[in-house]
Amino acid sequence: MILKNLSTRALFMATLGILSVTQISCKDKKQAAATEPVVTQAPSPAFKLSLAQWSMHKMINEEGVDPYSFAQKASEWGFEGLEYVSQLYNKELQPANYSPEAMANFVSKSLAASEQYGMKNLLIMIDGQGNLATTDAAERQEAVENHYKWVDAAAALGCHSVRVNLSGSNDPAVWVPAATDGLTALATYAATKNINVIVENHGGLSSNAALLVQVMEGVNMPNAGTLPDFGNFCITAEWGASGRTCLEEYDRYKGVEELMPYAKAVSAKSHDFDAEGQEIHTDYPRIMQLVKDAGYTGFVGVEYEGSSLSEEAGIIATRDLLISLQ
Repeated sequence: MILKNLSTRALFMATLGILSVTQISCKDKKQAAATEPVVTQAPSPAFKLSLAQWSMHKMINEEGVDPYSFAQKASEWGFEGLEYVSQLYNKELQPANYSPEAMANFVSKSLAASEQYGMKNLLIMIDGQGNLATTDAAERQEAVENHYKWVDAAAALGCHSVRVNLSGSNDPAVWVPAATDGLTALATYAATKNINVIVENHGGLSSNAALLVQVMEGVNMPNAGTLPDFGNFCITAEWGASGRTCLEEYDRYKGVEELMPYAKAVSAKSHDFDAEGQEIHTDYPRIMQLVKDAGYTGFVGVEYEGSSLSEEAGIIATRDLLISLQ
């Protein structure tokens, strides 16, 4: 009987199907090991990808795509995280004056969709709720309080942050203290909800990274940070018949490097691509190396804003470029 030469322990293990009842010689084991393929585990990606809903703003505003299809489409395009944009829900929320019932409906529908498609809610980009860096103290406080409902919504969705704009004066001596005050006030409220308040370089003096760093240093709160955007470093611009002309632009590579120590999210802005799939306005290998060098391991958000490709094609092109740089 084959089992008679096995030890009592081996016999017990064999009866459980854990060991083969046929003993293998040491020579046979070595030969088997030599012929077995070596399995290596693929390295973990340096970062995960999220989709900024603004990448779909033409679909939503011009083509009538339901903003609540965001989770489904992001999932189909291969993303893991969602970055909502408040203004894309204005058609529904403004007529209701952002009532508690309307906001609760936004949260309920968004949460259900994100759970259905296995997506992670990351942040809400807030626009149109007042100037957080205005020199008028009463107006600034009103703007701070206007953001509260969105902070509450972000907490209910399980997000880690809200993105805000620091619009205000074009005089650095005035803007820095006003921006510091407004951001401090909002971050103080957001801390009670376990939410970060992050500032994007988004035009005006907020696109001057050195000045925005001064604001971060002045606020000095763990839940206040930045959202470096690769393409929003135009400080001064003028609009004409042919569109916007940037008159003063901060160096994007210097700016990203300066803002990354405070970053709690990253916005990979894109517009146009060459035949090899490289973004022609931003050196993506260079700028993504700055992100990696800063030790950042969070989500990187795709934000396509071009016009030469459809929004879907631009989203996919940006996604594929980032994947190639992992």
